[in-house]
Parts: sequence; structure tokens; C-alpha cells
Amino acid sequence: MKSIFVISFVIIYSCLSNTVVADTEQDQLTICIHPYRSSTVLYQAFTPLAEFLSQALGKPLSIHIAKDYESHIAAVGTNKFGIGYMGPASYIYLVNQYGKKRILGRQAIEGKPVFQGKIIARQDSPLTSLADLKGKRFAFGDPSSTMSHLVPRYMLLEVGISVEDLAEHKFLGNHTNVVLGVLSGDFDAGAVKESEFYKYEQRGLKAIATTPALSEHLFVASDSMPESIVNVLRSALLNAHLSEQGLRAIHAIKPTISAFMPAQDSDYENLRVIINTLKTHGVIQ
Repeated sequence: MKSIFVISFVIIYSCLSNTVVADTEQDQLTICIHPYRSSTVLYQAFTPLAEFLSQALGKPLSIHIAKDYESHIAAVGTNKFGIGYMGPASYIYLVNQYGKKRILGRQAIEGKPVFQGKIIARQDSPLTSLADLKGKRFAFGDPSSTMSHLVPRYMLLEVGISVEDLAEHKFLGNHTNVVLGVLSGDFDAGAVKESEFYKYEQRGLKAIATTPALSEHLFVASDSMPESIVNVLRSALLNAHLSEQGLRAIHAIKPTISAFMPAQDSDYENLRVIINTLKTHGVIQ
């Protein structure tokens, strides 16, 4: 009960404090998380994992939610926090700017440590391949979305199609809007994550292309963290699914996470190629 109280206090303190102090071997460690959802939701989602890892380490862990993606990458890259939870694209930017970090593990969704997307069209559409998209209306999700913008833009470039070759393209904000835009006929095709395609497939969608398989979200460790602590954290994370408490902790992050699996930097090489290609063509900075 005492350890849970300490963890709760540290998490609350981290939420309220505007001062960022680098983790040290003597102090509590901090998990720095990118703001992919609201701070309240993320604190609730990651608190069980902080408690689980704290017990394995014998020291409290706090949670810090970065204000934006850029500050998250900078904070993890400059070792202000002991542990970073990264999206795959953010991990590529991190390594490009600050060098490689030691990977603790990557998440597996229903047993798969990779994810994919689909280029979709209506079931009654004559479109059958990416090459057919020239001169068509295309729907993207958010400009920063891996599966609803970045990877599809790369795939279009690979077949010689730029956005200037499309009759029209728009960013609709999210995957669901893309699906609805295609089903309604407002767009000839669009790009969505695989789960969104399967959710609406029976309503009249088909896939005309599948993205490469990209490595999932991951945890990385600070350069200044002693190897002994890295080993404890990695072991606890990779074996979390084997205990009831550990499984509850990873399900709190996302119910479909089945485990955390080993990973290395080379698992993200195909995404690195995609991002560097998009930079070369001026799609991203």
C-alpha cells in the first residue's frame, strides 16, 4: 500500500510541476509519453504500468506527458527522462537527431509487433491498383498520420504519382472520415489503418493496396541509465504478459496489446527509408 501511495504522489507531482529535472540513478525514474491522447486519459492508461515497473525496480516511477511531439522527442533525446514511450515515426526522428537509444521493447497488437494500412476504394469502383489513382480524388487523414498520410504518400511516389497528379486531395482529420468520404463517393480512394478498413469493409469497401508492415510503438531507455537498470526494465516489460498484474498494466494502455516483444533499431529501417524519401521530395521537413 505504501509503494502505491508513493507512486501516486510522484505521478501527481509530475503532472502539476512545470519543472523538468533529468532522471538520475538516485532519483525516481520517469516515463515520458507523447501526447497522442489527453493528459488525463494517458495518466490513467500508464499508471498501472508505472506501478508494475516500480515494483520490479524497487524505486518509484513517475509519468510525464509532453506538451507536443517536438518537445517529447527533445526531452527523450537529451536524456531528461529515463524512459520514453515513442511512436514509430517519432522514434525515427529521435534517432536522426540524437542517435540510437537502447530499446526496451515494442508492443504487439494481438500477437503482431507490426502494423499496416490499406489504400481503399468503393467495392464498385473500377480502381484496382495505385497506378489507377492518377487523376482521381484522394482522401488523407491527418497530415502527421503514419498510415493515413506519410506511408501512402511514399507509395504514390513509388508509382510516379505526386499530389499534383491527383484531381483533388484533402486531409479529413482522421481515419473514419476517410472511410466515410470514400463510401459516400466524395473521394475515389483514401488511406486508412488496417483496423479501420476491416471495421467498414462489409459496408462496401475494398483494398487496392496494402502498406509495408511497420514496427509498432516502443519504449526506449536513456543513455545515462545504468545497464543493470535497463536489464531489469527490459525483463519486466517483456515478461509483463505472463503475470496477471502485468497483463492488466499493458491492457490499460490499449486493450489489444497482447505483450511487449524484443526489438532492435533495424526493425524500423523501412520506416526510416520512407521518412527520408518524403524529406527528399519535400513532403515533410
